[in-house]
Amino acid sequence: MTRILITGATGQIGSELTLALRDIYGQEQVVASGRKHPPSTAIRESGPFVYLDVTDSRGLAELVASHNIDTIYHLASLLSAVAEAHPQRAWQVNMDGLTNVLEVARKQGCRVFFPSSIGVFGPTTPPDHTPQDTIQQPTTIYGITKLSGELLCNYYYKRFGVDCRGVRYPGLISHVTRPGGGTTDYAVEIFYAALSGVPYTCFLGPDTRLDMMYMPDAIRAAVTLMETEGSRLSHRNGYNITAMSFSPEELATAIRKHIPTFSMRYEVDPVRQAIADSWPRSMDDSVARREWGWQPHFAMAEMVSDMLAKLNSSMEKGE
Repeated sequence: MTRILITGATGQIGSELTLALRDIYGQEQVVASGRKHPPSTAIRESGPFVYLDVTDSRGLAELVASHNIDTIYHLASLLSAVAEAHPQRAWQVNMDGLTNVLEVARKQGCRVFFPSSIGVFGPTTPPDHTPQDTIQQPTTIYGITKLSGELLCNYYYKRFGVDCRGVRYPGLISHVTRPGGGTTDYAVEIFYAALSGVPYTCFLGPDTRLDMMYMPDAIRAAVTLMETEGSRLSHRNGYNITAMSFSPEELATAIRKHIPTFSMRYEVDPVRQAIADSWPRSMDDSVARREWGWQPHFAMAEMVSDMLAKLNSSMEKGE
């Protein structure tokens, strides 16, 4: 029987992936872990939660052994803007943590899901319809750790037979968890401002176009990839996936169709703008579609409508 550990379960992806996996495999079969208290009552009450620092290799190994873990969804990491402010810590968490996970997986026969990012690309990468296999020269420490992580996962698969799989996530939009220091955080913050009836100040320029994805699609992509027969996968780590591409001004326009009074101004953050400018405007995800049937369910209009409805409901309940 599948027994899953989720690292970084208190983060943006983990908060929703934990509940999705418990629905699929059973509440007691999915162990959530993190360095801070779980952000929701649902995670605390729906299954086991343990405190874990992924840089603690001994603690990680003991946890995997004591809970008979056979699959690890390794989500713990510092995101782009936070990582750029603390590069040494980012390397420690993102790379040392992944190394610890892969070593435990090698020794105890676990499968591993590792989420990569559009951050693995850089200014020399073709920015439109970015191919699956292309130039990867990231200019941020976040991108460097994600690219190194892709390569390290590939190495552990080829050298030791560890079943590692992963996707390159675009910017992610969630109504459950507040953003945590990423370059695309504006695409979540803007909804809170719109529903609160206050203007929003965007830290990226109005025409900064980036790939985005609604969290239900992101969760489904992870689960689908991990459930796919391994013989179908030629890349395994770092599959391009996308759902929509838009700029801040285009997102604001879409929100105004529901909230006509919403207004937005711009106060560009040079650090995050430079990061965004180094990333693709759109990715080609045809390889993922071909090899494991990837297909997004939410385009921008559907995402905006659902996001406003779900977030408005949770705000009214005071969640």
